[in-house]
Amino acid sequence: MTEQTIQLADGNKMPLVGFGTYLINTQDMMDTTIKTAFDAGYRLFDTAQLYRNEDFLGDTLVKLKIPRDQIFITSKVAEISQGYDNTIQSINASLKRLKTSYLDLLLIHWPVQEHFFDTWRALEKLKEDGKVKSIGVSNYSAAHLELLKTQAKEMPVVNQVELHPYLNQRALVDFDKKHHIVTQAWSPLGRGVTLDNEMLKKMADHHHVSVAQLILKWHLQHGVAVIPKSKTPSRIVENHQLDFDLSEDESGMIDLLNRNQRTGNDPEIVYETGKQYKMYEE
Repeated sequence: MTEQTIQLADGNKMPLVGFGTYLINTQDMMDTTIKTAFDAGYRLFDTAQLYRNEDFLGDTLVKLKIPRDQIFITSKVAEISQGYDNTIQSINASLKRLKTSYLDLLLIHWPVQEHFFDTWRALEKLKEDGKVKSIGVSNYSAAHLELLKTQAKEMPVVNQVELHPYLNQRALVDFDKKHHIVTQAWSPLGRGVTLDNEMLKKMADHHHVSVAQLILKWHLQHGVAVIPKSKTPSRIVENHQLDFDLSEDESGMIDLLNRNQRTGNDPEIVYETGKQYKMYEE
């Protein structure tokens, strides 16, 4: 399957299916999963300052000797790194850890009221200086984007949000499309909560694919980019094999599963408090 890309509003191209590195926290695991993912056809690798694995990813990419222009690296500014000067310093440190002179995409990980405009201004500066090719946000609501528009010189080209069949964010996806922003789904499988759905199982069986593949294809057919993550080699490969189509009826049936059910934080609360919170006691 040839790598599918989408053109961003700034003219750069981004792979529609990327590989998420959240919870990959050892060098050995990073080496194994990234090699498997690259061999399977993934070219976008998504990390964040908060994951504390940028150095592992950087080392792995050097070991694999992949030409820099053949891969797309995304990272995100943590809440603690926000503010104009802090953001710029923190990204200089991220670039060193990732052993690269530039990021393909830099996102603000969560909206934070205190540093809302200063952090975005820093991203605009980093892009201007060539340290970042494209800039975007993560976990921004339509209201946050409208607020940003009041002072931004340029708008985000990507909005990475929690999105899966139980939280389809259809209104936000439509808003993003209208404003030429690509929606990218983190937790595209709902941290596994959607995989036991009986209707999805039947639909997946009909197409001779896994439930995960079915859901990922549903995202793509809605114009949503995805960054599935897995530590299992067979699943890493499977999640990139999406060479089948869903009918409009099937896609519509999956849309109806929406429950507005989050598995992660509510962006509005993070915006107000400036930090993420623990959802459930483990």
